[in-house]
Amino acid sequence: MAEPLTSPPSGRDSDEPASLCWLIGVLDDGPAGLSAEARERLGRARRVIGGARLLAVCDSLLDPASERLDLTGQVNRVPVWVAESLSADVPVAVLATGDPLCFGIGGLLAARLPAGRLRVLPNPSTLQLACARFLLPWQGARWVSVHHRDSGDWVCGSAPDHGLYALAQALSGSTGSGDLVGVLTSPANGPDRICRLLLAEGLDDAFDLCVAERLMQPGERLISGIPAADLASARFAEPNVVLLRRRLPAAALPLFGLPDALFDQRAPERGLITKREVRAVALALLELTPSDRVWDIGAGSGSLGLEAARLCPCGHVHAIEKNAADLALIETNRRRLGVANYSVRAGLAPMDIADWPDPDAVFVGGSGGQLTGILHDALRRLRPGGRLVLSFVLLENLSVAMALLGRCGADWSMTQIQAARSRPLAGGHRLQPENPVWLIQVRAGRGATRLGSDPDPQPTFG
Repeated sequence: MAEPLTSPPSGRDSDEPASLCWLIGVLDDGPAGLSAEARERLGRARRVIGGARLLAVCDSLLDPASERLDLTGQVNRVPVWVAESLSADVPVAVLATGDPLCFGIGGLLAARLPAGRLRVLPNPSTLQLACARFLLPWQGARWVSVHHRDSGDWVCGSAPDHGLYALAQALSGSTGSGDLVGVLTSPANGPDRICRLLLAEGLDDAFDLCVAERLMQPGERLISGIPAADLASARFAEPNVVLLRRRLPAAALPLFGLPDALFDQRAPERGLITKREVRAVALALLELTPSDRVWDIGAGSGSLGLEAARLCPCGHVHAIEKNAADLALIETNRRRLGVANYSVRAGLAPMDIADWPDPDAVFVGGSGGQLTGILHDALRRLRPGGRLVLSFVLLENLSVAMALLGRCGADWSMTQIQAARSRPLAGGHRLQPENPVWLIQVRAGRGATRLGSDPDPQPTFG
């Protein structure tokens, strides 16, 4: 390697380290878009790290004797390469696209390099450039990256490991995403797949789509004003970014305590739904945080799980329901609320939920005769500090649950909800009582004894 710098760079304090890592943002116009300082730092670097395309774009600015390292597929090794250079007092530069601190490598290097040894010379991000091209103010925008593995097209209710999950969340009406969402695409998750996501979620009329291809290059192209359905099978030049501008405002809904009438439900005499008063207390007992993973067992109309999903915008709700008619209603309710961090399946717990991630919170609204197994599974798999809430309307089922919890030594408490709602009567109003409901809250932490595998004495339905 060539001799490292032995004097501090111009304009810096004399006690600045002799060698630094310079993280330099580059656009596709290459040297033309770099500042004089960025050009100087690249010319003085003895080791230059970047993707093959950026190394080629900046080749004319590099010292012919400098070492070039292609980071393609090796991003996690970059901090090691940089640390080696700094340890040997060798000036090093890292090339990144646009603003390295906007979904770039900047965060990784800032977290792993010694304090004071990293300097960043950013360019505008490609998302910022796209907003400039389309004359879209971006101060309130939400930025999303879909640079993830290829998970295929979006399927409603996909789990958080899907490559488009973050985008579906940003577009949902429950997250307060604002009027503009900017998307850093990838070859797998391009504009066509984003259009198909809009169609799958029924959001194609809610957003206008703008695509900027090959920004700052001779083949630059801007696309707007075309329906998502017409672009869902189109092909786009790389690289590209997408801007989604909200056309129709998301429905204004209460933050908490959604009215029962908002949910479609099977309607026996009293309606098959966790009523608002009970739902509010049950959600309070679940003590949800924004990133919680929640199980909803016996989902019914989905009312509690869907409201929980709105309270956990950085988490996910996994629901299960045995009745096919309810599954269709849940999907209708999910779309109405604009919830994307919710998935539901047909089946019975605990046998059909073995692949679910361990939960922070569990709500049991119906057990389908499997209360023993559900309790054992939930207590075994609850994460530290987790909460389990069980809902009962029958005394017999409450007694079974209390006996089971006593046998396993669980830490539990019980709340009874007795509400009444006003009804018109003879020109006035009377109070009509709702069925009393018992809610048991169980906290993880105290060891639970295995409950056994015998079936419940009778089907348990909360």
